[in-house]
Amino acid sequence: MTRSFAVTWDYRCPYGRIVHDHVVTGLLAGADWDVTFLPYCLGQSNRDPDLPPIWETPQADSGLFALQVGIAARDNNPARFPAFHRSVYDYRHTAAGNLNDRAKLASLLTRADIDAERIFAIVETGEPLQTIAREHMRYVNSHDVWGVPTFVVDDKAVFVRLLRTADGDGSLAIATIERILENIAWPILNEFKHTSVPQ
Repeated sequence: MTRSFAVTWDYRCPYGRIVHDHVVTGLLAGADWDVTFLPYCLGQSNRDPDLPPIWETPQADSGLFALQVGIAARDNNPARFPAFHRSVYDYRHTAAGNLNDRAKLASLLTRADIDAERIFAIVETGEPLQTIAREHMRYVNSHDVWGVPTFVVDDKAVFVRLLRTADGDGSLAIATIERILENIAWPILNEFKHTSVPQ
C-alpha cells in the first residue's frame, strides 16, 4: 500500500540533507511512497516577529533563492525534481556551495535534465515565492511545524534527526524512512531522544 507523507526542506539544514538523501534514495530505488516536499524557510522561522515576513525582502535571505528554484522544479518537473533536489543539498553541504550562485544552480538543473532558463523564468514571476509563503505558513498554522526536517502524516507532525545518509543504499533508505513512519503512527510515542549523540 502506498504511504503518503510530507517532509519539510530548506537547503541550509544539514539534518535536512540527511533525511532528504534517504527519501530521494528510497524513491529512486522504487519505494511505494507518495511524498510531498514542503518548503520551509528557516529565515522566516528565525525572524523577529515584529519585522515584516521574509517574503517581502527575499533577497535578504541566504537560502530563499534556491528554495524558489526548488519549488519551480518541484512543480514543473516532478519526475526529475528528486535528483535535482538531492544534488542541491549535496552541493551545499559537501562543497560549502553558495545557494545564491545562479550559474551553479543552472548546472545542477541541467544535470537533472531540467531546463534551467525556464525554471529561472518561473522564479522571476514571483509564483514560487508565493507558494513558499503559502505552504510554509499553512503547516506552521495547521501542524505547529517549527523546523527542518519535519515529517507530516495526516494530523501528525514530527521533527526527525538522522545522523548518516543512505550513501546510495536503496534498501537502507527505504527501511529507515519506513521505520520513521511506523514510529509516527505509534499512538503512544510522543518523544524519544538520546541524551547524547550516539556514536
